[in-house]
Amino acid sequence: MPKLKTKKGLVKRVKLTKKGKVKYPACGKSHLLSSKNSKRLRRLRRRRIVAGKKDIKYIKRMLPYG
Repeated sequence: MPKLKTKKGLVKRVKLTKKGKVKYPACGKSHLLSSKNSKRLRRLRRRRIVAGKKDIKYIKRMLPYG
């Protein structure tokens, strides 16, 4: 059976934890930062976790060797 292909665009955007959760960086932290207050920027530093079970299943299908 041939190797499965990994979606490279998704590899650059998400990481899998050891327990199999999908984490990703928050959006909105690339430009126009002067108008955002420091509390908001601190919150944007944190990683987020994908909540929906269907979304997790879909993402894991695109990352076969994750």
